[in-house]
Amino acid sequence: MSHVLVVDDDAAIRTVVGQALRRAGHEVTAVETLARLDRVLTGGAPDVLVTDVILPDGDGIDHIRSVAARFPALPIIILSAQNTLTTAVRAAEVGAYEYLPKPFDLDALTNAVAGALARGGVLVEDGLGEDDRALPLIGRSQAMQSVYRIIARVVATDLTVLISGESGTGKELVARAIHDLGPRRQAPFVAINMAAIPRELIEAELFGHERGAFTGAAQRNAGRFEQAAGGTLFLDEIGDMPMEAQTRLLRVLQSGEFTTVGGARTIRTDVRIVAATNRDLSQQVTSGQFREDLFYRLNVVPITLPSLRERRQDIPLLARHFLENAAAQGLPRRKVDAHALDVLVAHDWPGNVRELENLMRRLAVLARDEVIDAEAVRGMLGEAPPTLAAGGAPSDGDLAAAVRTYLARLASERPAALDDGTLYDRVISEVERPLIEAMLARHGGNQLRTARAMGINRNTLRKRLDTLRIAVGSEDEGLEPAA
Repeated sequence: MSHVLVVDDDAAIRTVVGQALRRAGHEVTAVETLARLDRVLTGGAPDVLVTDVILPDGDGIDHIRSVAARFPALPIIILSAQNTLTTAVRAAEVGAYEYLPKPFDLDALTNAVAGALARGGVLVEDGLGEDDRALPLIGRSQAMQSVYRIIARVVATDLTVLISGESGTGKELVARAIHDLGPRRQAPFVAINMAAIPRELIEAELFGHERGAFTGAAQRNAGRFEQAAGGTLFLDEIGDMPMEAQTRLLRVLQSGEFTTVGGARTIRTDVRIVAATNRDLSQQVTSGQFREDLFYRLNVVPITLPSLRERRQDIPLLARHFLENAAAQGLPRRKVDAHALDVLVAHDWPGNVRELENLMRRLAVLARDEVIDAEAVRGMLGEAPPTLAAGGAPSDGDLAAAVRTYLARLASERPAALDDGTLYDRVISEVERPLIEAMLARHGGNQLRTARAMGINRNTLRKRLDTLRIAVGSEDEGLEPAA
């Protein structure tokens, strides 16, 4: 029977995790501090170590360095409520087998333990220093956690990465993070946007050209491959690359060599390739617009970025971050109130993070008050305030937006509440109480008419009134008046 050591200062987590792992057939020891962890380790290493990051007597990741030095073959799984790219990369840095952001799925944890036992060892070790933490990516949503975990695994490698996602989702920020956190970070990061360069000049831009290679080539120019030597070349909007340039790029990726336009000398290249697209490259391959062999060369490690509407819980974090950045750049310092955040969360953001950033900068300059309210946000978005449909009931769109906003704020402020087994009852009660109170008021407190209007049995209404502790008048108010 394998032995799993769990370190977490939350007694509930120790209990739940311990029960799940025991059901999976493991022996479990659960402790709450690093000091107790060290005492257990004096008797020898467990088969797997599962540890939180923030503990009463220190930082779990920093402590793992010494544990890993003593027990280099010990698989380590890190749990953390600090769900940032920094945490994911630090976990990879110390050789963690897996990183699971809280709240985590118990099946994911038991699967990770099983995988650690089957494979053993560590994932990556990138040697990053503590000063290398100025990261550009913001977000604690599950969608972004998946992105962080992939980045953490690839930063120490030279594998080619293909980033896909809608315009404005932050593809270049991910590319820069991969470069800045990797071993090439002291060398250049060079970006080229295929959609912004005339088709006939793309090869010269990529590979450089010799003097006289074409009309207007008055001198030799180094291309982006030479400029990025030793570093990272970011090929943005790769789906817009013309076919002839695709052929040359494929040869470079296969051989590691190229010649300049008009040149004869072979140049060796040493760059890491990160590409990005907002198009479906597999569909372009099918339609003959993109080379299949080049697609597979680029798509070694795929990263798909979520749209902002798929990570609504990150919107409050991003909005505050952009306001802070604006203030740091000399714009007026602003804050945003809770109702304004609700409006931001409910918006669909076709322009994604880029649109949100631009909006917050405009608000920093143009908002009349230091605290940005919902009216200011709606005005900047060009949205009318929500109105009530005839009869006083909210429209379906308003109600759906309100539920999404509620869930996003809950996820941002109390993420554990999304997985504590009470979410359905909590949301239903939040909607049911104002619904019943409004309908009772509409029908003068008459329970029978209220029940009929709502399409429920009067006894059901009475039970809900009792459960929700909604005060009503005398019993006579619940009777149908005589004709």
